[in-house]
Amino acid sequence: MLKHVAALFVVLGTALPAGPLAGKRIASFTLPDSQARYHDVLDYRGKVLLVDIMKTDCPHCGMFSRVLERVKSRYGNRLNVLSIVNPPDNQQTVAAYVARHKITTPVLFDFGQAVAAMLHITPRNPSIKLPTLLIVAPDGIIREDLVYDDSRKDIFEGDGLFHILDRILAESAPRKK
Repeated sequence: MLKHVAALFVVLGTALPAGPLAGKRIASFTLPDSQARYHDVLDYRGKVLLVDIMKTDCPHCGMFSRVLERVKSRYGNRLNVLSIVNPPDNQQTVAAYVARHKITTPVLFDFGQAVAAMLHITPRNPSIKLPTLLIVAPDGIIREDLVYDDSRKDIFEGDGLFHILDRILAESAPRKK
């Protein structure tokens, strides 16, 4: 009996991370990277997109950046990764962060508007917890809205994200006729 309860917990545990934004369309944005190249979220339709909202002095964000580099290495062109920073981060703090963590994916600069739209930040909901990860399906719908906390440490610091991505990529794969 205990074995069945544990198995059910594992199954439910992989299905529960969705978050309050899951099922909603990601807010549209166009943001620059450090080379002044603009990235439009609509250009990433057709593949799974990971949107990492982070800060360069956040210790959990640094650990998660390493996980995202492993994700990009494992899945290659099957998905895209974009990280977004807000002030006080700037060109210098991002350049140092990219060098320190060997980031190969774009880090985009926002001044709060895009992140506020994506996370539904309002006067009633004024805070952002970091890191936050939105996993967006090829059709632009947010599949997972994940915020770091101790219960999700394996997702942000271990291999837990791979299990979620394997499921989403399998569900997003074109059906063979």
